Amino acid sequence: MSKSLIIVESPSKAKTINKYLGKKYVVKASVGHIIDLPKSKLGIDIRKGFKPEYTVIRGKKKVLDELIEAAGKADKIYLAPDPDREGEAIAWHIAGELSGGPKKGSGKKKTGKTTGKKADKKPEKKIYRVLFNEITEKAVKKAMEEPGEIDLKKVNAQQARRILDRLVGYSISPLLWEKVKRGLSAGRVQSVAVRLICEREVEVGAFVSEEYWSLTAYLSTGSGASSFISKLISINGEAVSIPNETEAQRLFHLLENQPFMVEKIEKKERKKNPVPPFTTSKLQQECSRKLRFTPKKTMMLAQQLYEGVELGSEGPVGLITYMRTDSNRVSAEAQAEALDHISQKYGREYIPEQPNVYKSRKSAQEAHEAIRPASLSYNPEEIKELLSKDQYLLYKIIWNRFLASQMKPALLEATKVDIRAGEALFRANGNVVIFPGFTAVYSEAREEDEEKKEGAAKENEADEEERTLPPLSEGMRLTLVQLEPKQHFTQPPARYNEALLIKELEENGIGRPSTYAAIISTIQDRGYVEKIEGRLRPSELGKIVNGLLVESFPELMSVEFTAKMEEDLDSIEEGEKRKRSRKSPDRDERH
Repeated sequence: MSKSLIIVESPSKAKTINKYLGKKYVVKASVGHIIDLPKSKLGIDIRKGFKPEYTVIRGKKKVLDELIEAAGKADKIYLAPDPDREGEAIAWHIAGELSGGPKKGSGKKKTGKTTGKKADKKPEKKIYRVLFNEITEKAVKKAMEEPGEIDLKKVNAQQARRILDRLVGYSISPLLWEKVKRGLSAGRVQSVAVRLICEREVEVGAFVSEEYWSLTAYLSTGSGASSFISKLISINGEAVSIPNETEAQRLFHLLENQPFMVEKIEKKERKKNPVPPFTTSKLQQECSRKLRFTPKKTMMLAQQLYEGVELGSEGPVGLITYMRTDSNRVSAEAQAEALDHISQKYGREYIPEQPNVYKSRKSAQEAHEAIRPASLSYNPEEIKELLSKDQYLLYKIIWNRFLASQMKPALLEATKVDIRAGEALFRANGNVVIFPGFTAVYSEAREEDEEKKEGAAKENEADEEERTLPPLSEGMRLTLVQLEPKQHFTQPPARYNEALLIKELEENGIGRPSTYAAIISTIQDRGYVEKIEGRLRPSELGKIVNGLLVESFPELMSVEFTAKMEEDLDSIEEGEKRKRSRKSPDRDERH
């Protein structure tokens, strides 16, 4: 009896799916791309409308032969690479090979060099495309019941990107070989990322630090009471500026013997809204800050959690949804499961009146969901011993963020206290948590000095808001415990760390969620960028290469051009633009 064939990308994903579907299916892995442009030459016929000339990737012929052999024995064929552009292109290439080789317009040579073994000359079998947003039994079986076809718009977008990157790389790299040294390479997106880092380094080098001082009063409500902090904000009704030590000491002596009294107290309730569930970029940023994971490590671990982790006698289980997404959307089913879990564990008072819905970025692919646990049946604490330490840490942060995203806001009482000392006014700020809301589960990592602007001259206000104040009343006399003048210097713009660079790339529309980890890894592997004390700095080689590329190809290396290319690729995927603008491709053309 013939079995149906399912082809996925990775062996671990194949193992998990095979467990769910049983003996009626054979599940094989392509181990990523099988077909690509040749490494030894351009591989694009510019005279024929930029037609790509694909070939089997070195070392993949055996894999391809095994897939063709398995397809010959199967009654049905299901292509199930990842649900994104790259996955769609992999499925499209495999479909071409299983159908017997080159077709009109495929861009492949008629010699058949791109194919493995020739498929048996039998009636062409129907080839289906299936998409697994999560690798759970329910999701896999549902996807198999509702197979579709390969999305040629996604394929076109992937091919346009691949051709564009190849043309840019082959146009620019020879200049680097001639002017710098052989073996160097450039990339359409990576080189712009290097430019951002180089430009930030120039800003840091050009920054002139300025001195300023602050005056802090440590006050208490009486003998034995703990002190709290207040800061000098004005003298005689005018905002205070303390440029040097002389002025700081003058104010110190003026105020050290003054009585301190509470002049005014303002209390205001405010809401702190929960953060959305993770997108790819937000996951990478948060793991960089909280866990000190590189984007590459984050994505490697997320891939493992998505494809399936061995959970003892239960075998492989897919723990999270697909990890390459820029959507904040959550399915109604997952949302209902979250609300039920929150109600049971934290109480109904943590459930919002209406389910939380989050807007995605304008260019987001809403067919995908946000990154979330595939099922709340697998609590990270209960399976901790079955995961590696890093798998557990990543799964826990995804779990907590998802639950928090479905909870009520935190309710805080923000308190602002003005304290009079002669003609001087000091201010203390603090918060009291009235209702913790989502913060009972999750709090987003602070960006520390990432948001500092050039010439910033004030302390981090978030720190002040977190302080706890003692019971105070207007007219209350306070005891001065200490009056502290303190020297500060304005800080230069912060160098990018990996989280900041991802944020900058995303905000400027450079690259896609699936490319950020590769971009940051590549520019370091090529020696253009170094990570020193957690910050990214251009190497001397990086500065030389960046200067040469910006001078020689100013438009190509611009942020605006690169962002426009990403918009055009999105438009191709949405069917709003064609891959080739000169004419519309025939319907038979597989490109």
